[in-house]
Amino acid sequence: MRGKFLLAAAVMAAACSSALAPRPAQAHGDMVTLRGSFMAGTIVVRTGERHLYYVLGGGQAIRYPVGVGRLGKQWSGTSYINGMYIRPAWSPPAEVRRDHPGLPNVIPGGSPHNPMGAAAMTLAGGEYAIHGTNQPGSIGHFVSYGCIRMYNQDITDLYGRVNTGTTVVVQ
Repeated sequence: MRGKFLLAAAVMAAACSSALAPRPAQAHGDMVTLRGSFMAGTIVVRTGERHLYYVLGGGQAIRYPVGVGRLGKQWSGTSYINGMYIRPAWSPPAEVRRDHPGLPNVIPGGSPHNPMGAAAMTLAGGEYAIHGTNQPGSIGHFVSYGCIRMYNQDITDLYGRVNTGTTVVVQ
């Protein structure tokens, strides 16, 4: 009897402590069916939908909402991740600097003003990246200079699933 009571008390204590413990932010990714013949491990960005898909295989993918390039700044094609960075510093590219000459030369990683957010994965062949954002209201819109913006918890989730060399298809 005493053993059952101790077991019940231990279970109750564990349940209470986990209920009170802070929980990490949940990613916004949804499991979905994805049409197309993409290899597992590929990232597919559908600009018009403003969604990024991480292909799992078997027609399944994780879908994340994203912010994409505004009119005249969108691009399409195939690239790959050539760099992965946690809380990177950011230097505005020349085009951004022309439009916003008051920006500093470098915004340190972790700064609330840094547009890279929690993490960034640079894409080969240009000045583009898939990155987090400190402006979550921009997700789901045409807002960037061509980069793909994700909620910080989503870029953190995706970052843990991919490696340098991962294929990225932007449609």
